[in-house]
Amino acid sequence: MSETGAIKRALDPVQRLAKANGHSIPDDGKKSSSFVVPAADDAPGSAFPDNASSHNESVLADLPADEARAPESAPSRDAAPHAAEIELKLIVASDRLADFNDAPIIAANARNKGTRKRLKAVYYDTPKRALRRDGFSFRVRQSGARFTQTVKSEFGNDPLRRGEWEAAVPSTTPDIALAMPLVSDKLRADLERHPVEAVFSSDIHRHQRLVNLPSGTIEVAFDHGLLTSGDRSLPVSEIELELKSGSPSAVWELALRLAEHGSVKPSIRTKSARGFDLAADTPPRAPKPPKLRLDPSTSLDEAFSEILRSCLLHLLQSLPAAEDGRDPEGMHQLRVALRRLRSALDLMRSVVSLNKLDLMRAETKWLAGSLSGARDWDVFRQETLRIVADGCPSVAGFDTLGELADERRATCYDKARLALADRRCQYFVIGLGAWIEARGWRSEVAPEGLAQLAEPAINFARNILSAQHAKVLKRGRRFKSLPTEERHRVRLAAKKLRYVADFLLPLCGQRKSARRFSRRLADLQQELGVYNDMATTTSLLADVDAGSTGSGMAAAAIAGWQAHAMVGIEARLLKAWSEFAGAKAPWSVDAPEQPAKLLQTNAGWLR
Repeated sequence: MSETGAIKRALDPVQRLAKANGHSIPDDGKKSSSFVVPAADDAPGSAFPDNASSHNESVLADLPADEARAPESAPSRDAAPHAAEIELKLIVASDRLADFNDAPIIAANARNKGTRKRLKAVYYDTPKRALRRDGFSFRVRQSGARFTQTVKSEFGNDPLRRGEWEAAVPSTTPDIALAMPLVSDKLRADLERHPVEAVFSSDIHRHQRLVNLPSGTIEVAFDHGLLTSGDRSLPVSEIELELKSGSPSAVWELALRLAEHGSVKPSIRTKSARGFDLAADTPPRAPKPPKLRLDPSTSLDEAFSEILRSCLLHLLQSLPAAEDGRDPEGMHQLRVALRRLRSALDLMRSVVSLNKLDLMRAETKWLAGSLSGARDWDVFRQETLRIVADGCPSVAGFDTLGELADERRATCYDKARLALADRRCQYFVIGLGAWIEARGWRSEVAPEGLAQLAEPAINFARNILSAQHAKVLKRGRRFKSLPTEERHRVRLAAKKLRYVADFLLPLCGQRKSARRFSRRLADLQQELGVYNDMATTTSLLADVDAGSTGSGMAAAAIAGWQAHAMVGIEARLLKAWSEFAGAKAPWSVDAPEQPAKLLQTNAGWLR
């Protein structure tokens, strides 16, 4: 299937789900440029035959160590990864995993019946997890008579791509010296001082097949088994899609076709990450949004791609923690990821046709709405209730109110998990990834829009930042005398400006003025947020009907506490507004126009 077909397939399922809202998507995608994974040989897929063991999990057969091959030489410190691994996981119910082997897309395009293996691996790190902290995973695996040591690393803001280095070792005992050229001086010093130790192991039954699509060759691995650390274990049931040759859009295309066959949850959470969380008995991490680093000469097309990739990465990183629910930060970061995505789509409205953008925004809004209750009760239970209860120990009813809040929170998390497990959500996330990878927005622009995509993004950034900045200043005119509802409008405009600034200010370089502006904008948004927090708390207290449950005094204490806080915040809020309004716009400081670049399109070269 061509990339045009991949774009269409990426959006068709979402379109069907959104027809009730009156949305539609034109079927006029255009082909985009693609990234080809470097292979050892020129022939697609020839570097990794069906029975190859140069990627993913290891096979630990019960063979003596002296039968293993001698270790290869360590890679050069300046060498690129042995391969840029491009992989997406699809989490599947254990009782449905085998069904996907018979999916039409697999049956029609698999080279053969594939191979079946029992795969085992041991994962290592220092006692303080120095490797994981720096974004590395380190394991030893066995395949037949071979023991292979593998180091993997994170790869910028690309959600599917990771660096990978391999070397043969004589046994399951790792040779850390082979990994030393790959890490920073600081990490190298840590590894020299603190020897690595086994943290957890994996025992996976894998059915592995190669699937040939017009856009690429993909290794499909049906995995089920266990991760084990001490007396704790975690089941594994997933499909790994790893690109062997061709365009990364092939991975998303195959994921969409498998999603048509049954329920799949897209994931980039590795077995390594799950195993380390299992060993520490901690919930999945919920990282903050990745920082963007865009050069001022970057084209608008490339800037859109980088911004959307960072949004997709943040979204995929947040999903496991939000669904797990043990760390409230997970639900918070997922909602932030969705707001950032909506803001990124809004950025493109002046260049790209509204049809697809509006559809994606609608799906983003639907999913965010399904999560809002869980986040509101997280804040109330973990922050508001705890702070006021600690400050008013003589007031009765906080325990009862806490129990009621826990019940509401559990109900809202159930609703959120249902939304995340809904195939509508799965289609949306996979379709979004396919659209971004194929740069599907190019098919939605007129010729003059293609010319704008070829121009330096800094020119576009100045216009957008200036317009949104002016909107905040206009809404905040005579700020001191503004009523609460008007300050709420200022808060919404400031929030939007903050997301736009996060995306576009990196184009202005690492200036002090940019950092100062960002700090002042964040301070203003935080102080304005108090009004919204108070309104949310009032709504939540009304929902639990505290007066009839014996927690009326506690509810009254919370209302009084927040009302008192509003008196103290006024001075801080006015100060935050004054500092923000007086901050110099960094995009207008020493920012000369950038010359236009050339962009190759189907119609030729455009300025």
